[in-house]
Amino acid sequence: MPVSNLRQKLQDALANAGGASSDFDLNPDVKAPVGKLTPAAVLIGIRAETQSVILTKRAARLKHHPGQIAFPGGKQDPTDTTLIDAALREAHEEIGLPAHLVDVLGELPPHQTVTGYQVTPVLALITGHYEVVAEAGEVSEVFEVPLAHVLDPNMYGIEGRYWQGRKRLYYAVPHGPYYIWGATARILRGLAARMT
Repeated sequence: MPVSNLRQKLQDALANAGGASSDFDLNPDVKAPVGKLTPAAVLIGIRAETQSVILTKRAARLKHHPGQIAFPGGKQDPTDTTLIDAALREAHEEIGLPAHLVDVLGELPPHQTVTGYQVTPVLALITGHYEVVAEAGEVSEVFEVPLAHVLDPNMYGIEGRYWQGRKRLYYAVPHGPYYIWGATARILRGLAARMT
């Protein structure tokens, strides 16, 4: 579809009603962390020319979420004036994405993780070419998934695994060799719901 149509559809999705999400949506018996949540942001970067979502595979040696599929992003640093600033800084650090190629459309409602973060997804169109540079030690791979795949609610399933002695359910939207699950899948599913 033309980029102007895609931009309008994404802006319409941002305007649709919808609340926050969390890792607890499918697990009401699991207690959410008590106390202040750490603010964080991720970039849902959609490449305009390929109409695909940019994702990363986290390095296997990381302490938290090793080998998992994630958006570029991380916690808000004191130097980040806004959560959008945090998402743009992290995307530049993790995948080499220059901020001037990012057309920020807005923010989706926050997502609370089991690890005590409140993650704000920043929705953006990426225009122009850039050289992908995966951050050594943190990102093992940068890849793209067709937007049509993650916007199709039929592609999502509910799966589960044991965590802290109990079975925890989560959304998953696999694509080829990539197992997209947990917070990343839940955030994408929220976007898909707003788009349909």
